[in-house]
Amino acid sequence: MQRDTIVFDLIRKELDRQRHGIELIASENFTSLQVMEAMGTVATNKYAEGYPGKRYYGGCEVVDEIETLAIERLKSIFKANWANVQPHAGAQANTAVFIACLKPGDKILGLDLSMGGHLTHGSPANFSGKNYQAHFYGVKKDTGLVDYEQLEQVARAEKPRIIICGASAYSRDWDYQRIRAVADEVGAIVLADIAHPAGLIAAGLLNDPFEYCHIVTSTTHKTLRGPRGGVIMIRHDFDNPMGVKDPKGNIRPMSAALDLAVFPGMQGGPLEHVIAAKAIAFGEILDPSFKVYQEQVRKNAQAMAKAFVDRGYNLISNGTDNHLMLIDLRNKNITGKKAQETLDRAHITLNKNSVPNDDKSPFVTSGIRVGVPAVTTRGLLEADMETTVALIDRVLMNADDESLIKSTSTEVREFMGRFPLYPELG
Repeated sequence: MQRDTIVFDLIRKELDRQRHGIELIASENFTSLQVMEAMGTVATNKYAEGYPGKRYYGGCEVVDEIETLAIERLKSIFKANWANVQPHAGAQANTAVFIACLKPGDKILGLDLSMGGHLTHGSPANFSGKNYQAHFYGVKKDTGLVDYEQLEQVARAEKPRIIICGASAYSRDWDYQRIRAVADEVGAIVLADIAHPAGLIAAGLLNDPFEYCHIVTSTTHKTLRGPRGGVIMIRHDFDNPMGVKDPKGNIRPMSAALDLAVFPGMQGGPLEHVIAAKAIAFGEILDPSFKVYQEQVRKNAQAMAKAFVDRGYNLISNGTDNHLMLIDLRNKNITGKKAQETLDRAHITLNKNSVPNDDKSPFVTSGIRVGVPAVTTRGLLEADMETTVALIDRVLMNADDESLIKSTSTEVREFMGRFPLYPELG
């Protein structure tokens, strides 16, 4: 069989794109070489439906060891008592929680997508909004902070079975204890989706959701800097609310119900090559250097936020506690869509994003979302955030000047040349 040079040439182009641009998409990062190496190994050949020691196929003794190692390392990171590392993505992790805890038509309560929430937290375009009766809370107009009073009011009025805390575009920490208090009052389960801040939580730099939230889900990329995938975790197990029983008639614990929800409830064979890469990434997180990295992520985010504010940009909540910021561009007279597309031409990558009380469609938006995990992995420090924001501001304030955008793209390429990416790949 001939080598597929077409695909490999495209992959090389993608490597060049990543090397030469400023990557500011909050949900992206650069894995280590060994994480990528694991995903390209013979583990991809193994079918392994089921769980370690309880597979539906033979020949799983080695992948059992790999998956068990991933589970134990993940539990160590977050001091969890149970974990499932099989979900293919964060969306699948959330799906499994809903399968285990809800009947179709049950009520859920999450942060509104237009206020920084996530599709899987009840959006009508998503399974979570189609299969369940979704209710929402938002952020306060004057501060951009989660409106906990509204959350409590809606929870008491609607009595949802699940209250979801977590977001895709929210730059502040969460009051998990307050959410748990109202959940206990109305008889709800608290699901914390920590896909974005997981790395900062793992490093002890943000509030710990595990003490107050019944179930925690996350992706394994973003701030965890692993392969693309999802996980589910529990620190304090409890009886599943659906009354799912084992063969002896005993109520299964929530952990067992979640295992069944992932397989066979939602997925077939796990991606053991990705689970191997997860195991490697979790090992990297357990190294003391990871906390140093996360401390730099937060320093960079705060330095970038200050640089934007100093230039008159309107940051939702006026700053950040984590790795990202949401910026309302309406006072700069440019849409999120145009900002994203213009910056792309300068090799600065971020994404358009709706802002609270947006007057534009989700396809246009009034804002952008900016994150620093990837550039921090490249080695950029606080002073480099000032340089980066200056480049962004120059492009956005001259969005129709193609010669300036072109010259800026050259400057970006030279700037990022100081921070080599995967030099081992040639």
